[in-house]
Amino acid sequence: MPDSPLRILVYSDNALTRDQVRSALGRRVHPDLPELTYLDVATAPVVIKNLDEGGIDLAILDGEATPTGGMGLAKQLKDEIADCPPILVLTGRPDDAWLASWSRAEAAVSHPIDPIALGEAVATLLRAAVQ
Repeated sequence: MPDSPLRILVYSDNALTRDQVRSALGRRVHPDLPELTYLDVATAPVVIKNLDEGGIDLAILDGEATPTGGMGLAKQLKDEIADCPPILVLTGRPDDAWLASWSRAEAAVSHPIDPIALGEAVATLLRAAVQ
């Protein structure tokens, strides 16, 4: 398991949502995983640019972001980036989990952000990614 920090891209047009994600996860999501660093992104073109460049261990995309929602963006990333990192989509409600599945995201957590549910989902995705 790598000791270097894991890089998490957090996409939302809402700065409060990005803050909530970072606060929920903190610097270390689980003792058996390296520390986390964050890249806050407010626009879809910047998400695409950063994932194209590589070095992102997990992308958390807000499905409620505008004008580009995280679910459509997740589908585009999975279709266009050969070595796309795992994606977690924040959905508007629990019933939207099927849309996250359509988007090919590996996980979904609904708003309002539950720190425990988000932490468990992120830890699961990161463990699989760093092995």
